[in-house]
Amino acid sequence: MIERDGVAGVSHRSVSREAGLPTSASTYYFTGLGDLLTAALTSVMEEDSERMRRLSAGGDRRRDLAVLLAEVAGEPGRLLAEYELFLLAARRPHLREATDGWIRAVRAFAAGYTGDPVRARNVAGAVDGLLLHSLLTEEKPTADEFEAALADLLPGPGR
Repeated sequence: MIERDGVAGVSHRSVSREAGLPTSASTYYFTGLGDLLTAALTSVMEEDSERMRRLSAGGDRRRDLAVLLAEVAGEPGRLLAEYELFLLAARRPHLREATDGWIRAVRAFAAGYTGDPVRARNVAGAVDGLLLHSLLTEEKPTADEFEAALADLLPGPGR
């Protein structure tokens, strides 16, 4: 629903209707709309963070990350929903635990290439920036394009 309607389109009624359940079902499990959005954000961010952590398992995994980024960019609806929820966390600090997990996972990946925490932070920002930019273009970046960017950001594994 967030992919299609944005965060503003989410209500207990719309979620229940989408699920084919009575409105009382969503209010039973989620006392407030904030709780429902927290669950959605946490689920998406935990899934993405785990995918990123698996890539940090040693060796030169820049190509693997590039392929993953191209796949993510190829699903603009989901990506848009993720960034809407990401921005919601910027306004609601209690949601940041999930977004912090994603940022830590990207930084950990970068740390395998550089011992420099500033560079690792810059890589995390660049990854999110590249993904955000992909939402603004009809032609999505390829794995080769993401790999070239990663090679520029992370010159080689420091393992």
